[in-house]
Amino acid sequence: MEDTVINILEGNHSKGTVIFGSDHAGFEYKEFLKKAAHDLGYTVMDCGTHSIDRVDYPDFIPPVVKEVLAGARGVLICGSGIGMSIGANRFKGIRAALCFDGLMAEFARSHNDANILVLGERFIGKELALSCLKTFLTTAFLGDRHLLRVEKLDTLDG
Repeated sequence: MEDTVINILEGNHSKGTVIFGSDHAGFEYKEFLKKAAHDLGYTVMDCGTHSIDRVDYPDFIPPVVKEVLAGARGVLICGSGIGMSIGANRFKGIRAALCFDGLMAEFARSHNDANILVLGERFIGKELALSCLKTFLTTAFLGDRHLLRVEKLDTLDG
C-alpha cells in the first residue's frame, strides 16, 4: 500500500473543499479534474495515487471518506468506477454515486444527496467527466420528499 500523502491546493474556502482519490487507472483524470476544481475556486485535496504505478484502489477510499465525513465533497476514480463505489458505500454516511453523464450527477446530488462522485476513466471521455464534476459541485440537494429516503439509507443494515 502506498503511504497516503495528501497534497493540498488552496482555493476559496467559502466554495468548499473537494478531495480526490484514484488508483493508477484513474490517475490521468484525477490530475485533470483536480486542476479543474482548483480553477473553479475550490480548495483541492489529493490523497493519491501520485503516479501511474499499479496500486490497489481500496487503499485510497478511507482517506477520501474521512474528509467527506468531515464536510468535504469527494471524487474517486478508477478504471470502471465500480470498485470505488462498492468500497466507499460500505461506510455509514457515505453516498457514493457512479456517474456517466451530467444528468446522473445532477440526480445523484439533487435526489440522493451524494457526497462522493465516482467516475470510471476507461468508460467516459474527459469532457464528460468534467461535466459530471461541475454538475456534482454545483447541484444542491432538493431535500423535501427525498430527505426521508436518504435518511432511510443510513438505517439499512443487511
